[in-house]
Amino acid sequence: MLTTETPNLPATAKYHLPPMHPEGRKFVGAAAVVTLLLGFALHWTTGGWLMAGVTAWVALFFRDPERTTPQGEGLIISPADGMVCMVADVAIPRQLDGDGGLGTTMVKRVSVFMNVFDVHINRTPISGTVSRVTYVPGKFLNADLDKASDDNERQYFIVEAADGTRVGFTQIAGLVARRIMRFVQPGDSVVAGQRVGLIRFGSRVDVYLPAGYQCQVLPGQRCVAGETVLARRDLAEVTIGVTQ
Repeated sequence: MLTTETPNLPATAKYHLPPMHPEGRKFVGAAAVVTLLLGFALHWTTGGWLMAGVTAWVALFFRDPERTTPQGEGLIISPADGMVCMVADVAIPRQLDGDGGLGTTMVKRVSVFMNVFDVHINRTPISGTVSRVTYVPGKFLNADLDKASDDNERQYFIVEAADGTRVGFTQIAGLVARRIMRFVQPGDSVVAGQRVGLIRFGSRVDVYLPAGYQCQVLPGQRCVAGETVLARRDLAEVTIGVTQ
């Protein structure tokens, strides 16, 4: 008997105010205390209003919205919110090479730049096992510069899927960012779109596409972490577009 299964999806979707990630509470609390001191204790109304704006921005920065991640074979999902600032063929970083690495010398890299108004929670681009995490201290250059991939503070991940496909991606600190965090450890199992880390306060994520995958985004395009499809496997054509 032929049966058709219908996905268990809600009939409608409603907007919900995104919650704040716990990491942001101490920063919002500190900004709120300064706001109260300036506005009430020191009676500096202008400073109090300015700090109230800063407090609201900090709360906005650490927002952690839910995302609906596309499901399917051969998909690589964006790990970051932001603008695609670069798509280029590059040499594999040594932190992603060697035994258990990406296994090639040249690869296509997709770079997503997060400004200070984007969501900064990062998510895994594929399901699988976290096979490598490598932290590298460094500088704090503007994150949309190409050399930021080699010079800035950064953290490398490799996630290996059940079929052996390995995807590497890198959290890169920027001009304002001063802390890179991770929520997973080597050996952890993850599903595509799962939260794996956080960067504060403005930064970039590089994704290294495996052989056989075609990039589906263009420089200047906006991405949504956990939702935008960055690449698909076994496509004959490369995505093209126009800025307008």
